Amino acid sequence: MVSATSPLPPSSGPLADLKVIEMGQLIAGPFAAKTLADFGAEVIKIESPKSGDPLRVWRVMHEGTSLWWQVQSRNKKSLSLDLRQKEGQDIVRELIKNADVLIENFRPGTLESWGMGPEDLLKINPRLIVLRISGYGQTGPYKDKPGFGVIAEAMGGMRHLTAEPGRVPVRVGISIGDTLAALHGVIGILMSLHERNRSGKGQVIDVALYEAVFNCMESLLPEYSLKGIVREAAGSALPGIAPTNAYRCKDNAYALIAGNGDSIYKRLMHAIGRDDLGQDPELSDNTGRVSRVNEIDQAISDWSAKLSVDDVLQILDSAEVPAGKIYNIADISQDPHYIARGMIEKLTLKDGSQLDVPGVVPKLSRTPGHRPKLAPELGEDTHATLKSIGISDEQIKILLDKGIVSMSQQHS
Repeated sequence: MVSATSPLPPSSGPLADLKVIEMGQLIAGPFAAKTLADFGAEVIKIESPKSGDPLRVWRVMHEGTSLWWQVQSRNKKSLSLDLRQKEGQDIVRELIKNADVLIENFRPGTLESWGMGPEDLLKINPRLIVLRISGYGQTGPYKDKPGFGVIAEAMGGMRHLTAEPGRVPVRVGISIGDTLAALHGVIGILMSLHERNRSGKGQVIDVALYEAVFNCMESLLPEYSLKGIVREAAGSALPGIAPTNAYRCKDNAYALIAGNGDSIYKRLMHAIGRDDLGQDPELSDNTGRVSRVNEIDQAISDWSAKLSVDDVLQILDSAEVPAGKIYNIADISQDPHYIARGMIEKLTLKDGSQLDVPGVVPKLSRTPGHRPKLAPELGEDTHATLKSIGISDEQIKILLDKGIVSMSQQHS
């Protein structure tokens, strides 16, 4: 049985001894920090005293806070701190002394302008691992350009492929470029921690949004390099692999069918009553099927058009052919497999409302991730964090009066 998420406190997680300082906002850097927090890392998120992370007010709101916020910032602490002020920068330097990881996704040069570039911080803490996420990386002719995930998706090659042939390319409906960069950043952190066990030294991880996207572009470059092939948009099909596509059913829903394995293809053709195609020696491997993909797709489409999507999936499940329907979020939230694997977790908001949030991935058998904790209010952990580095109540009051820090109402 797969373990979902653990009710144990974060101090017992696989990253429980990891202290992370997050100096980013919106998506890429915070998603990387959220992933570490899900597995027990102590993540101190530094936010502007006046407004905090802009994500707090993005998309759908509830009681003045974005519902997205409860996903992106769960399991974190909020330190509200003005990084533009010297006193704020000095507090960061104190925090860095005992930190393992710093995550930042400012434009290149921002940390350096505050006297907190990686070279400066590594002098304070030689074991520090610094993850820097930016649109184009810390070097190169584009490094100073502003870069968001949507631009990276285009530059990385993804947007060119996301369309029906001859139609305008469309974006994936989520911030996939930012998320890919964040996950590459987490990989970099874990590799750096492993290496630090040998060397005792920290290092800098430079993740560019466009490079994270480009790294997932499979065979695009070698096909162009040696054969001059520029892969074009192909809608729901995957060029060079057959059959795999979305097929319209009688109820106007679509069944996604992946019959591209040699034995799977034969089972698929038998299931749809086309053994003539299934036993055709020319179609026994992928190369032959690609050359006649239109014929095969038409045969599958003719069959699926006579059945509902549920009937199609039932038949193909019985034939052990990979197939599925296109889920919307209502489908996801009610699906028994999602529920059985702990992928729908429940939070109780401060007004008593029940909120479903995604569960933790990946699944670890012995040290799983933790049930999500509510995302913090702005400045919720300012007082405790400042006290932890030796700042007195009197000094905290001075910082509050100057506007260098702030606290949530219940902690002020």
